[in-house]
Amino acid sequence: MEIKAMARLIAILFLAIVMTVTLIRMDHTGELPVLPGREIPSEPEEPLRKEQRRCQRMGEAAASDADCLAIWAETRDRFLGRTPTPTAPATTSERQ
Repeated sequence: MEIKAMARLIAILFLAIVMTVTLIRMDHTGELPVLPGREIPSEPEEPLRKEQRRCQRMGEAAASDADCLAIWAETRDRFLGRTPTPTAPATTSERQ
């Protein structure tokens, strides 16, 4: 019976130490430490995606906007694996 009590005490002490170290690291950085293999690489946003978001924010007005229609055509072509339509007007980012 004494061995079981000693094992429980050691397990509780181990958990207390781990929790204390975690709390100290959280206090210094303000967030939990990143687990190995869980890092998410940040990728720069594509110009096409940026334009899609702009058209999305426009709502119904985007249906009559030539730039948005060209963006949607390019998105559709990419999705279907086709070459982009050459007659599509240039996007705002391409003009600048």
